[in-house]
Amino acid sequence: MSLRGPDLPGERFAAARAALDGVETLEVYGRVVAIRGLLVEVAGPLAAMRLGGRLDVVVEARGGPAGEVPCEIIGFSGPHALAMPFGSLQGVRRGCPARVRGEGAGTIRPGPGWLGRVVDALGRPIDGLGPLPPGPRPYPLQADPPPAHARQRVGAPLDLGVRCLNTFLTMCRGQRMGIFAGSGVGKSVLLSMLARYTAADVAVIGLVGERGREVQEFLQDDLGPEGLARSVVVVATSDEPALMRRNAAYVTLALAEHFRDAGAQVLCMIDSITRFAMAQRDIGLAAGEPPTAKGYTPTVFGELPRLLERAGPGTGEGAISGLFTVLVEGDDHNEPVADAVRGILDGHIVMERAIAERGRYPAVNVLRSVSRTMPRACDPAALPWVRRARRVLATYADMEELIRLGAYRPGASAEVDEAIALMPDLEAFLGQGKEEATSIADGYQRLAAILGEA
Repeated sequence: MSLRGPDLPGERFAAARAALDGVETLEVYGRVVAIRGLLVEVAGPLAAMRLGGRLDVVVEARGGPAGEVPCEIIGFSGPHALAMPFGSLQGVRRGCPARVRGEGAGTIRPGPGWLGRVVDALGRPIDGLGPLPPGPRPYPLQADPPPAHARQRVGAPLDLGVRCLNTFLTMCRGQRMGIFAGSGVGKSVLLSMLARYTAADVAVIGLVGERGREVQEFLQDDLGPEGLARSVVVVATSDEPALMRRNAAYVTLALAEHFRDAGAQVLCMIDSITRFAMAQRDIGLAAGEPPTAKGYTPTVFGELPRLLERAGPGTGEGAISGLFTVLVEGDDHNEPVADAVRGILDGHIVMERAIAERGRYPAVNVLRSVSRTMPRACDPAALPWVRRARRVLATYADMEELIRLGAYRPGASAEVDEAIALMPDLEAFLGQGKEEATSIADGYQRLAAILGEA
């Protein structure tokens, strides 16, 4: 019998691996010492805890197996760590053990097999289709944006399939646009059109703070099987804790970054950034931050650019084209979140209630909307038509009240007469059915026919 160990390198590695697998890992625990609202105070080895780290509070259920409530550390106070839960605190009591999780807690491992799936704000499948196949490497949820000096420039015009956006607010690959609208103006329908018709390889859609009843409607009716097949949908409904609603936005961007790094053209949509900001406000107030404008805490305005700057061109061939909705409270487009987001993004699409009330959808006010890549993104041959159409729309908007009251006398102004003659066709051009898609080239041709330039 030989006492020598294995000679081959493969055998030596296997033996070492087996020995390491037999070593018991060390688990670090703290203890719950107080609960204040949604804030959990944990005493324990602070050296093993870090800001943004994860804890699992063990709930000892009566007559059943113990459960765990995942929490995130959001601050420190004296000898205690301050944490907020990702789930309900029902059953948590003083003295419950809190297990400190390791380094991989704030990451996900996406892969191609995630396409067509629906996940929650922790990257767990919620569509009943089984476990998700892990990808090759982990992606941090709170990653830094790519370095500004290493990023590519925005690419060629991106076909969104929506006439008024393609023609008057042309968007480029890697551009980030905001959709500003009040409640009930039709932004969810516009998002569904963009998800189905945009010429992108992959769509990553984050539903942040969405109504629970509308999730299945969006997946089955608005997005449809074809749209879902090339998409990953992240869902955190309005009844979920603030950490889940905030984390849904981070997971959405992490997924988009994975597909971008694979060289894909990614369409990333989040509905809505306002609910992300509200969730961050709740977290900041619980941690003791001072409220500022409309109760928003300073970290809200620090996290918004960190989140939104992650979209855009990458350092390689892939790019993330971002469309983010902003729910303007009381139709006030100058409220703090809307004002901050408008200064970060590369353009804004304004949807107005008055336009929706007269039955034109999508209810986009072209004159109040801006794409910061225009006019460079527009076809040079079509740019004169776009400018002329904008002038017609502006002229009619200036004289609209007089025209409706019958106070304008035909023949008084050639420009106003032209606007009155062209406005019905332009209104029909700006409107579009939910099941209708129009390419950039088709939009230009139709506009030229209306203006008599064809």
